[in-house]
Amino acid sequence: MTTLVARLVSLSRRRVIAALGAALVAAAALYVPLAAAVAPPKLQFERFTLPNGLTVVLHTDRSTPIAHVQLWYHVGSKNERPGRTGFAHLFEHMMFKGSKNVEPEQHTSIVSSVGGRANAYTNEDATVYWNTVPSQYLPLVLWMEADRLGSLRIDEQTFINEREVVKEERRMRVDNQPFGNLNELLYKAAFTTHPYKNPVIGSMADLDAATIDDVRAFFNTFYIPANATVVIAGDFDVAETKDLVTRYFGRIPAGAGKVPREITPEPVQEKTAGWQQYSVPAYQRRQGTDNGSTKNSEASFEVIA
Repeated sequence: MTTLVARLVSLSRRRVIAALGAALVAAAALYVPLAAAVAPPKLQFERFTLPNGLTVVLHTDRSTPIAHVQLWYHVGSKNERPGRTGFAHLFEHMMFKGSKNVEPEQHTSIVSSVGGRANAYTNEDATVYWNTVPSQYLPLVLWMEADRLGSLRIDEQTFINEREVVKEERRMRVDNQPFGNLNELLYKAAFTTHPYKNPVIGSMADLDAATIDDVRAFFNTFYIPANATVVIAGDFDVAETKDLVTRYFGRIPAGAGKVPREITPEPVQEKTAGWQQYSVPAYQRRQGTDNGSTKNSEASFEVIA
């Protein structure tokens, strides 16, 4: 009996050891070094420049049947001259107000009608227009982007309307928001000379002072092929896309003159940051009332000054 028990125990041990050995072998086969697991693949792209100065960047990705197009204009709030802040952002609005062959607001509606999305954004360094569409509509998007670069409508009434839209946007996002001007205060404290100190959306005074001639001069200076980059990524044939870009964008004149790049450098600051208190209006619900009435109160906050 004792011998039988010993044999059974020995057999169980051998099976456990065998199972552990098999598990270790399997784990070793599946082991991948951490660096190899997280290292992204090298991004493959092709870059070329048209005779009119337009830079084109192509990246193919056949994983899904979509194409993404970005048109970068290398102009942001840092390129605006004193007294005319907000122009880069204003043109983000103007570019959707029609061209020779596309009606106002039709660009986004056409893109939406084919199952795509389109929008734009402006920052201190650039203004970017982007479109994401099913890949078979890539030629349509390229044609529309080229059309508004080459033949944007800039009439006075459209300019006046869009200036009011931008002013209302500033009221909604900055002037009428608690702490809405905090970013502007921080940037003014951080930059004393460099145009990064100016808000991207501009000031009310500068927007009111702008004229249609100012707007046209800004467009003719910065919205030219030599100051733009087209980025196309997704499911497309490289040779066909090169032909489309050349056909649609290559006919646009390069523009007269050199794009101004004189940016005043920020001097070394030796000022020690301190704290300054600001009071802003705030609203809160009255306690014990059911009608949602409000009362004025004051909230204070501190920013680096």
